[in-house]
Amino acid sequence: MFTRVHLLREDPDLGAHIPPSEQSWAVEHCVVHAINLPRGTWNHVETQMSPAAIGLLVLDGLLIRRVGVDGRFGAELLGEGDLLRPWHGEDLESTLPQTTGWKLVTGARLAVLDERAAARMARYPALIGAIAGRALDRARRLALMMAIIHHPRIDVRLHMLFWHLADRWGHVRRDGVILPLNLSHSVLADLIAAQRPSVTGALGKLTERGLVVSEPAGWLLGGGPPGELLELQEVEVTDPGNGDGDHRPSRFSSGVGPTTTKERERA
Repeated sequence: MFTRVHLLREDPDLGAHIPPSEQSWAVEHCVVHAINLPRGTWNHVETQMSPAAIGLLVLDGLLIRRVGVDGRFGAELLGEGDLLRPWHGEDLESTLPQTTGWKLVTGARLAVLDERAAARMARYPALIGAIAGRALDRARRLALMMAIIHHPRIDVRLHMLFWHLADRWGHVRRDGVILPLNLSHSVLADLIAAQRPSVTGALGKLTERGLVVSEPAGWLLGGGPPGELLELQEVEVTDPGNGDGDHRPSRFSSGVGPTTTKERERA
């Protein structure tokens, strides 16, 4: 089912760098269709667009993209603010036979950035830049996940994964950080390139140490981020004004914090 939404009301950060004199008009002008998808397997063919379209922007919800090669699987967890083009490159031949599937962990709303939406958005260069930035954010998170899964110990991979996800979705509580994501052991295994029984065993070890506890609301993370993750996420940002390196930690001291206004409101 399609509805019409004001894109910059749904995702205000996209318009953060539009000149103030143009922002009000941009909010009213950038109206797009949104599609509501139910939980479960998703056949993206029904949302395929022309090459001139930008893609689909996640407004709410949680999705998993799963890729398999020779019986081994990897997965990417996607949510609010992520840019998708699930049909892009699907028809290209590959030397390695592979399978790709999509699943919605929760119901989701996706903004349809088709050709008409792209024409409206083209009036605001800062908006196009913000959209491109979302694609870059996704690529950077994938690179970090590649580094995480190279750790030889499954329990360390899993611990790093939880804190990496907490940077984006976690909430601070008195007793730790709650990660409100109901992810099965099989999904966790795909995310860290492990087998499900190994993940179940690693979760037991982390629970015994009080580092990760399963709760009805999600996962409660105790202590602090593992040192291995801090090393992976350490980024030096140079201030062009004075040339000095400026380390900017996240709200959990482990990298880039919430990326959207809604995420910051939940923090």
